[in-house]
Amino acid sequence: MKEIITGHTVKAYNEELGKINRLVIELGELGLDQLRRAVQTLKDEDTKAAGQVIDRDRKMNDLDIRADEEIIRLIAKRQPMAKDLRDILTVQKTVSDLERVGDEARKIAHLTLHFFDQGKTPPGNEILRDIYTMAEFVDQMLVISLAAFSDLDLNKALEVIKADEKLYEEFRSALRRLSTFIMEDSRSVGHVVDIVLALRALERIGGHAKNIGGYVIYLVTGKDVRHEDLNVIATEIAELL
Repeated sequence: MKEIITGHTVKAYNEELGKINRLVIELGELGLDQLRRAVQTLKDEDTKAAGQVIDRDRKMNDLDIRADEEIIRLIAKRQPMAKDLRDILTVQKTVSDLERVGDEARKIAHLTLHFFDQGKTPPGNEILRDIYTMAEFVDQMLVISLAAFSDLDLNKALEVIKADEKLYEEFRSALRRLSTFIMEDSRSVGHVVDIVLALRALERIGGHAKNIGGYVIYLVTGKDVRHEDLNVIATEIAELL
């Protein structure tokens, strides 16, 4: 966010933008940590830690509210126009996506409680493996998207958008592998349904990371690429670099 923060002559305005930027980064780092903790609770079969992840989601909600309040206060106080207003509203969209990352991480923590805190027979590690594989991939996407936002880096923004296509293929492959468990043992249907919901939560986190990549491109270039073909986006960015 360096270019946005340092692009104004009014020092107070720069400070206010910087404060919002720090809140966004804090929210993103917390969301990433929530994702990692939630997945670890599954690996460790740790229902207590899962409960802590769920409770900690309130902190993400609080940061979301604080960031929104700061954005509203800045708009009311400075009355930004044209590009400044578009930039601020785009940052607000970033905040919204990051808050939803926390929501999806919370779902995975709830799955730990569902599997290991209700006296049921939990699934084995083999059937859970795709969750861990996808979680690592999504974790990296989120890391890249946060770096792209922090540095307004077009290359990283493009990288995370490209990764979303691979994530979709990983998701489809995971569904095919899970179907074999059902064919081998119909009693695994319940576990498979729950795991698909977890994979869907991870896919959505990847989608939020992709969205942030698109917001970065918009912040730098002023071009909305949400509905653009990936090859077109790559060509346009190459021309700018």
